[in-house]
Amino acid sequence: MEYALIEQQGHVCTITINFPKKLNAVSTAVLTDLGEAFDQVEKMKDVYCVIVKGAGEKAFVGGADIKEMSEFGFYEARDYAKFGGAVLEKIHQFRVPVIAAINGYCLGGGVEVALACDMRIAAENAKFAFPEVSLGIMTGTGGSQRLQAIVGEGRARELLLTCDRIDAEEAYRIGLVNKVVPTEKLMEEAMVMAEKVAKNGPIAVATMKKAINVASETDYPTSTEHMILSFGSLFTTQDAHDALSAFVNKEKLDHFNNK
Repeated sequence: MEYALIEQQGHVCTITINFPKKLNAVSTAVLTDLGEAFDQVEKMKDVYCVIVKGAGEKAFVGGADIKEMSEFGFYEARDYAKFGGAVLEKIHQFRVPVIAAINGYCLGGGVEVALACDMRIAAENAKFAFPEVSLGIMTGTGGSQRLQAIVGEGRARELLLTCDRIDAEEAYRIGLVNKVVPTEKLMEEAMVMAEKVAKNGPIAVATMKKAINVASETDYPTSTEHMILSFGSLFTTQDAHDALSAFVNKEKLDHFNNK
């Protein structure tokens, strides 16, 4: 893969969007490789958390590849939105939590990539904006839906309709990112968060993530039924019984077996 790089460290895998000469702009080729990277990591059963970052120092993802988009007609634009949306939904529904480590520019399609992740850490130099309507287009891969769920309808409308650019601190204030850190410590802090996730019961974490997604995407009775069944299913795992027994016996569980 040219546009997505995979690196594993312990139970954490980092996927780098690798198109720095165009500020890691998302194109059909970049989205294809990003989706393929997640397919490969899906097969790595000892990976319990994923970090997504952009190559270089200037951008996480500086938006979409406008040159490619400028040649779209209706059918090409529709197919791009459908394909890109499916890749980002793959990230959103991925079996383990995904953390976006955001530096520099995070614009348009870049924010959509970040929104598909479970958590977002921003470097102090991060800048966020949705410039789409200033170009006569709109978000096409889930941004308008996910942004509302995270920052609320009123602020989402403001960002999407004015194209205002906000810095990392404002992104934190409105809940768009979970944390702001010094730029030089971005990956260190992302790894700290990822390792916090990875040290927990992997089956429980995956089951919890799924329950959170179901709760945000369905009605209360449906999500409650899913929660009840998921809660029960965890008591069939070795990990749960080992951890609960260790707690009762005041012992320290060295590791989970992912069983």
